[in-house]
Amino acid sequence: MNEGPYAATGAARALETVGAWLLGILWILPLAYAIWTAFHPSEYAVRFVPTAPLTLENFAHAWAAAPFARYFFNTIVLCAMILAAQLFLCTLAAYAFARFEFRGREIAFLLVLVQLMIMPDVLIVENYRTMHTLGILDTILAIGLPYMGSAFGIFLLRQTFKMVPKELDEAARVEGAGALEVLWKVYVPLAKPVYIAFGLVSVSYHWNNFLWPLIVTNSVETRPLTVGLQIFASVDQGIDWSIITAATLMTSAPLLVGFLLFQRQFVQSFMRAGIK
Repeated sequence: MNEGPYAATGAARALETVGAWLLGILWILPLAYAIWTAFHPSEYAVRFVPTAPLTLENFAHAWAAAPFARYFFNTIVLCAMILAAQLFLCTLAAYAFARFEFRGREIAFLLVLVQLMIMPDVLIVENYRTMHTLGILDTILAIGLPYMGSAFGIFLLRQTFKMVPKELDEAARVEGAGALEVLWKVYVPLAKPVYIAFGLVSVSYHWNNFLWPLIVTNSVETRPLTVGLQIFASVDQGIDWSIITAATLMTSAPLLVGFLLFQRQFVQSFMRAGIK
C-alpha cells in the first residue's frame, strides 16, 4: 500500500498548523507585553517575574494625566456620526445602483470602484483645503466629513441588494409600497448581517484613524483618542512604559471587547454577503 501521498498531505497540514501557531504567537506578543506592563509596577516593565505584584495604579495615573474622558467622548461621537452618514448614503446609493436603470449608471459605479483604489492619505491636502474653505477646521465634523461617502459600503450593499429576489420587490410594489418603503421593509432587513459587518469595519477604522485627525485638529475639545494618546506618549511627557501601555490598553479595550464579542457574526456576515 502506497502511503506517500497521504504522508505528504499530513506533513503539509502539520506544517500549516505550526506556521499558523507561530504567526499567532508573533501577533499576540505585543499585546501580551502591553498587558503585562500595564498591570505591573514600572520596575517590572522589562523583567518577567511570575511573582510580580499586580497593580491598577498605572491606569489611574494615565487617566489623571490626560483628558481621556474628553477623548473618548470625541471618538464615540465621531464614529457614530460617520457610521450614521455612511449607512444612510450608502444604502440609497447601493439601492439606486442595484435596482434602477438610469443613464450613466455603469460609469458612475465604475467611478465608485475607482475610489476603492485611492488611498485616503492621497487626498489629505485637498481635503484640508476644503475644510478650510468651509471654515470647519478643528471640529469633529471636519474629521468625519471626508469619510461619509464610503465606496466600500456602496459596493458591499449593492452586491447584497442585487441578490435579493426581484419577486419580493414586485410583490411589495403590487401592495402599493413606494420605492423608499420597499427599500426600508424589504432590502434593509435582508441585509442586516451585512450592515453589522460594515458597521464593525467602519467603527474599527475610524476609532484607529490617526493621520487625518492629527492634521485637522488643534484642541482638546476635538481630538480623538489616537491623537490624544500620541500627545500623551510624546517624549516631552517623559517615558514610563507602564503608564503608556495602560493608556494604550484603555483606549483599545472597546475594540478588543467588540472583536471578541462579534467575531463570529463578523465572519458570518461577510460569508453571507458572498465576499470571497
